[in-house]
Amino acid sequence: MKNLKIYLILVGTMVVWGVNVPVLKIIVERFMPITATSIRIFIAGITVFVILSWFKLVRKPTKKEVIYIVLGSLLSVVFHHSFLAMGLTKTTAVNGGLILGLGPLLTAILASVLLKEIPSFIRVIGFLLGSLGVFITVLAGGNGLSGGSVGDLYVFLAITSQALSFILISKAAKTLDPRLLTGYMLIIGAIILFIISLIKEPGGLQSLSKVEGSSWAWLLASGIFATALGHMIYNFAIGRIGAAEASIFMNLNIFFALLGSALLLGEQIKAAHLFGVVFIVAGVILGSGTYEILMLRRIERRKRKDVSPL
Repeated sequence: MKNLKIYLILVGTMVVWGVNVPVLKIIVERFMPITATSIRIFIAGITVFVILSWFKLVRKPTKKEVIYIVLGSLLSVVFHHSFLAMGLTKTTAVNGGLILGLGPLLTAILASVLLKEIPSFIRVIGFLLGSLGVFITVLAGGNGLSGGSVGDLYVFLAITSQALSFILISKAAKTLDPRLLTGYMLIIGAIILFIISLIKEPGGLQSLSKVEGSSWAWLLASGIFATALGHMIYNFAIGRIGAAEASIFMNLNIFFALLGSALLLGEQIKAAHLFGVVFIVAGVILGSGTYEILMLRRIERRKRKDVSPL
């Protein structure tokens, strides 16, 4: 398979992103959420530009590319990370990880709507199964809809804005290196988030002096590995294989987020969470088109066998 290397790298990225969910839960509990998010993303942006400068990949964007960068900054950085940070303060990392697992499904839905592609019957079934999985996940949060719905809603808005950004990135990647696009988006997004933090969290900067060293270690690790390297790799993959195909690998976030939440936070994985996983994964496989692709390949293999000489 010509894209095998990209697939393997994406799997590794999903491991980091999945474990990053409970790490973010730790961060937002020890820092003021928006302040910490702006610092983490700024660290990530600097990391990306240091790497790209080393490989001499930095250039000034065109006017059209600036539009993509600004829109991408708002969707992929400001909205996604701020909603995620606020959501994880009001829900569990387990719930957050499961809802984030809807990324491929939402990407497929938004791509169908924005590109005016009518989804097949199988994809519609996938959308319904994925929605049922989220509903089960929310109810599994402990206090039902009344207790976990606000945090879960924020996380859902976070993954929706990210799904929108993936479609935008796939268009921008035609002229602008996705890794460079990532760097610009992170820096601009971090600046916007920092301004927001000054308004929403006026005591955010003063509170940093009270945070212990281990918490800063989590913040740095999340910024460098998950946000900087993770987004560089993922956005590069979008440019190579497309948003829909790359988003399929986000299915793995569910498993690694659950595992990381249990190991790092000691959160309980309930039977209802496992049911949620089943429905979400089934919804993603059907709704993202993975099932149809596999069936087409199976039919093609059968045809080749039928026409092959004895």
